[in-house]
Amino acid sequence: MKFVLFAQGIVVKTKFLLPAFALSLFAATAQAQTEIQWWHSMSGALGDWVGDIAKDFNTKQNEYKVVPVFKGNYDESMTAAVAAFRAGNAPHILQVFEVGTATMMASKGVVVPVEKIMRDGGYKFDPKSYVPAVAGYYTSPTGQMMSFPFNSSTTVMWVNLDAFKAAGLSTDKLPQTWPEVALAAGKLKANGHKCPFTTAWQGWTQLESFSTWHNTELATQGNGMKGMNARLVVNSPLHVRHIENLGNMAQQGLFVYKGRAGNAGAPFESGECAISINSSAAYAGVSKNAKFKFAVGTLPYYPDVAGAPQNTVIGGASLWAMAGKKPAEYKGVAAFFNYLSDPAIQSANHKRTGYLPVTMASFKMTEESGFYKQNPGTDVSVNQMIRKTTDKSRGIRLGNYVQIRTIEDEELEQVWAGKKSAKEALDSIVKRGNDLLEKFEKANKS
Repeated sequence: MKFVLFAQGIVVKTKFLLPAFALSLFAATAQAQTEIQWWHSMSGALGDWVGDIAKDFNTKQNEYKVVPVFKGNYDESMTAAVAAFRAGNAPHILQVFEVGTATMMASKGVVVPVEKIMRDGGYKFDPKSYVPAVAGYYTSPTGQMMSFPFNSSTTVMWVNLDAFKAAGLSTDKLPQTWPEVALAAGKLKANGHKCPFTTAWQGWTQLESFSTWHNTELATQGNGMKGMNARLVVNSPLHVRHIENLGNMAQQGLFVYKGRAGNAGAPFESGECAISINSSAAYAGVSKNAKFKFAVGTLPYYPDVAGAPQNTVIGGASLWAMAGKKPAEYKGVAAFFNYLSDPAIQSANHKRTGYLPVTMASFKMTEESGFYKQNPGTDVSVNQMIRKTTDKSRGIRLGNYVQIRTIEDEELEQVWAGKKSAKEALDSIVKRGNDLLEKFEKANKS
């Protein structure tokens, strides 16, 4: 109170000095906040979401200020972060997609484990509270959780119910197996649908998730979880069978390839394609843009494969704390991660984006709110992930995997175009991919 009265005295006697005083007071207040740089790869509506998260955190306390900075796609942001780290000005927090996990874990002295960040910040952090398949992905071979799960997604099947109804297909019981998908695609085509079935992120959906869903190795050493000497084995009889079937569907016009990455998302949203295997995070776009009734189904499986279905593999990204920062800044990172750990925050993020509620508590909260009943199928992604994981389904941690995914795209495109057999393409993926894995292993041997 004395300070207020003193300030008021200045206003009366030296009114022309007030602006300078006010500015200096404002500057002192602003400087008191510890700024946390957060580099991310979320654009469009998801960019708005990230901005809202930072804004909400910043308004709930005045000690720290999180500044989100868009750094391009996942590949670009990782490249920028490496350059920034070498120059000594890396961000405090870096969003890294799941295929960059092995690279981040192998980068000695570049990151600080999230468990240490939270412990040093005085916050409780229990990896066991997370969905097992999510926690496992970001846990080191020694059992330490390395990064903070943020926007985790998984593969699901999107279905245009209006198209199904028009083709005489059931809208209550969706196809669950690959033979049923093929039959549905045939009826859709017969009814005049020019794109009965498509798939996005073909390496992730048709090789990675396909493997874990069938409890089958994508690579040795527990898909790389147990060591960097892992090698690809996606030319197994099961993989060959599956890619051969998709190749045959492509030749018959039942499967229409719409391009790499998430390019198959828009053709489904527009109604052009009736069935699409894509990320659960497509929910925001589909619910906003689709002019038809839609449903979410589980990833199809082959019913004669023992152990199927198991669980799908996650996509999306996690948040990594970069090394070389001040203790006060790490306290800010910990405070932000603690904010993101709130089940209510996680549930709201899940409802808004389609990304997974990464903890069981947030899943339960979402369920109890009635969201899943009001929006049927939105719980499919979680139910696929909460199954007990095995050494073959825990996740994938392979070095140089960004480049390997490009190889997968190149080779699978040859199959869809009828230029290579499934066996030839998969053999090539194994050979070319294993060359990259060997290089990664040699470069990162301790």
